[in-house]
Amino acid sequence: MAYKRKSKKIKRQVDTVIAHVRSTFNNTMITVTTLDGDVLLSGSAGRMGYKGAKKGTPFAASQIVTNLAKDMGILGIKNVEVNLQGPGSGRDSSVRAIQAAGFNITVLRDVTPLPHNGCRPPKKRRV
Repeated sequence: MAYKRKSKKIKRQVDTVIAHVRSTFNNTMITVTTLDGDVLLSGSAGRMGYKGAKKGTPFAASQIVTNLAKDMGILGIKNVEVNLQGPGSGRDSSVRAIQAAGFNITVLRDVTPLPHNGCRPPKKRRV
C-alpha cells in the first residue's frame, strides 16, 4: 500500500469570535467559537490542573482565559463577544481577564436559562 500523505492543517485567521463562559459553582468552562459556531479553542479549570473546590474560584477562571489568550493571539483574534451562563463566581473575573489580555469586548450577553414556570412541584408532605 502506498503511503498517503496527510494534508497540513490550516491555521484560521479569524477577526471576531464568541467566548462562551459557562460558570457553575463547581467549575468554569470557556469555549471560543467562530460566529458560525465552529469550536476553535476550549478550556476548563479541571483541564488546567485544579481539583475540588479550587475549580470554582475566580482565580481559576482568570487563569483559563490567560491560557486561552496565548492561542487566541496566534489566530489573529481582535474582537470578542462574550456569552455568560450560570451563577458561578468565575463570570466577572473571566470577562476582566479577557479585557486585560488586550481583546476588544463588543457584546456581553447573559444566556443563563430561566424557567418560565418550571417543573411540577413535589406533592404535599403528609406527616
